[in-house]
Amino acid sequence: MTDIKTAKIAILATDGYEKAELFEPKRQLEAAGATVTIVAPKGGEIKSWDKDHWDEAMPVDKTLDAVSVEEFDALVLPGGQINPDVLRADKTAVNFVRDFYHSGKVLAAICHAPWLLIEAGIVKGRNVTSFNSIRTDVENAGGLWEDSEVVTDKGLVTSRNPGDLDAFCAKIIEEIKEGRHERRAA
Repeated sequence: MTDIKTAKIAILATDGYEKAELFEPKRQLEAAGATVTIVAPKGGEIKSWDKDHWDEAMPVDKTLDAVSVEEFDALVLPGGQINPDVLRADKTAVNFVRDFYHSGKVLAAICHAPWLLIEAGIVKGRNVTSFNSIRTDVENAGGLWEDSEVVTDKGLVTSRNPGDLDAFCAKIIEEIKEGRHERRAA
């Protein structure tokens, strides 16, 4: 079991993340007492996408090549169309997501971010949700897709869109408190 007040959470993103899907989990998880680290393939800042335009940037705390799974209690993957599409083509990002999943620690993905879960080969046989436009992608990868605001399968937390952020963040906090999850191949 991990106390949320001592939890260390990584948010992995790059340019083009959906603004609310990074800013709101960061805000809610920090308000609960967690330490949140923004991780990206490159240093500096990463720029958000908000509906139809580029928007606020977020400073990067650590680059992907400078972190390890062991440093964190949870990994959050914001969506948007651009961010997960770019990250799923980055072998280091995909390996980090896969390794995080196999660690049994909490792994949370919202909106289009399940594309990263698909690329990492970890949705087969798992209950998940996503933005509705990638439902077929999830199902073709063997995921058991459902239309719910938040779906949890042994510490794998998924949500559909920014409208689900409160439920998504609450479930992340709950799953962190539960600690590591044993995951067998589906």
